[in-house]
Amino acid sequence: MDFAAYGIQTHFTALDWTIVAVYLSASVIVGLVAQRYISNMSDYIVAGRSLRSYLGIATLIGTEFGLVSVANGAQKGFNGGFSALHLGLLGLVVTLFVGFTGVVLVPLRRAGVMTIPEYYEQRFSKGVRIYGGLIMLIAGVCNVGIYIKGGAVFIMGLTGMTSDFHMKLFMTGMLALVLFYTTLGGMVSVVMADYIQFVVMSFGLLASCVLAVHFLGWENIINTVAAARGEAGFNPFDEAGFGATYVIYMAYAAFASCALWQTTVVRACSVDSERTVKRVISGSAIGFMCRMTVPILFGVCAFTFISQHPALRAHFLPEGGATSETTLMATPVFLSQLLPTGLLGLVTAGMLAAFLSTHDSYMLCWSAVFVQDVVAPLRKKGLSTRTRLLLSRLFLLLEGAVILVFGLWYTLGQDLWDYMIITGAIYFVGAGAVLVLGIYWRRASTAGAYAALTVGFGAFLGLKPLQHALGFDIPTEQVGLAMALLAFALMLGVSLLFPDKKQPEEETTTV
Repeated sequence: MDFAAYGIQTHFTALDWTIVAVYLSASVIVGLVAQRYISNMSDYIVAGRSLRSYLGIATLIGTEFGLVSVANGAQKGFNGGFSALHLGLLGLVVTLFVGFTGVVLVPLRRAGVMTIPEYYEQRFSKGVRIYGGLIMLIAGVCNVGIYIKGGAVFIMGLTGMTSDFHMKLFMTGMLALVLFYTTLGGMVSVVMADYIQFVVMSFGLLASCVLAVHFLGWENIINTVAAARGEAGFNPFDEAGFGATYVIYMAYAAFASCALWQTTVVRACSVDSERTVKRVISGSAIGFMCRMTVPILFGVCAFTFISQHPALRAHFLPEGGATSETTLMATPVFLSQLLPTGLLGLVTAGMLAAFLSTHDSYMLCWSAVFVQDVVAPLRKKGLSTRTRLLLSRLFLLLEGAVILVFGLWYTLGQDLWDYMIITGAIYFVGAGAVLVLGIYWRRASTAGAYAALTVGFGAFLGLKPLQHALGFDIPTEQVGLAMALLAFALMLGVSLLFPDKKQPEEETTTV
């Protein structure tokens, strides 16, 4: 769509491009500087386990508050209204619980592992480690594969780009930049870049949020949502909107994101002590909340703005419903009208920084899992540090190519957030049962772990394109919640039927 034909012209100018270019140049320098601090896999994957609380918090929030988080949160706010804020509230409450108790994460840090599958071997067997690592790779690549499309759509709306071809070239260049500094500097690069991104993103989004509410008026925003959405626009338990099942599943997803997801675990394993683990997670709770609430508010504001603009309303809110790709662009188009030149460039730089920080962390995690938990355990003689680093860097390049191709051709068919949760569930519904029961229940067995991990593949049934191909339509949250419950049931039942001959040591079962 050519928005200029409707009198919609972005404020993005040469000054804004200059701001973006300066930031991207700084990212290149980060990769070159960080390379000199990498001497082994511990440095590459967990930054030598030397992160302090403040830096751990900044880099964790920087990773999780990515461009894809802004895009999917804004889309949820646009489609669901204020009731979508329950996602941020759940993030706050669950993360505080995990941080204060240290559940799952402290035992993993105590075990001295760099990846979750490494714990699988300590607790169960090498086979579980390899199997769990493969499942994590499948889920991770599917999950991060769509990030580039979400990012492309968002940046297109901010900058006023209308050519898909040019946008694809631009995002390919961005992915190449991620690969460059992550391949060189590993977790050291990630931490340094995430810290910069945390500062830029925080300032830009805070200023934008204040401007958006001031520009539209709080009373106007509330009245618009009430008129269009009714009770469902404010109450997440209203079945006309999200519904109770969705809220319950999102609570489990919030737990998975801060206690079971590899990018969070790798941060916990990167800090200097178990005490710091709790500080980093609890200190990140506000960030886990804001990564959803701020974009959701942007989405609500975008809905208000577009509802009052007839031409935009016809495009973004047609009677038959808009596609997921269309609603993804609603908020950036609104921001391109709201923000003045200069601030728009700063916010865009922050968005691109968020794109980089999410991709670098996730891609580094998956390459680490590939080398540490799939390739290395298959080698009886092991792998040298040099070989491990080389394989990690080669897999990063392969992963980047797969992500680029996947992101450009896959059609969402559902909200970006729901896609991310269901692809993540391929891994975390099984990992939740294996980690929680493996840590806190001495009778959890190897056979039970295999059974629970296998259940995760059932999460594929939550993907709407697959459902349409198979001829059925089941809400994503029902598929995910059913798979999670089944994973725990199988872990319990199979462990009792097929126990391990040797029980784990007592100290591995407590926080």
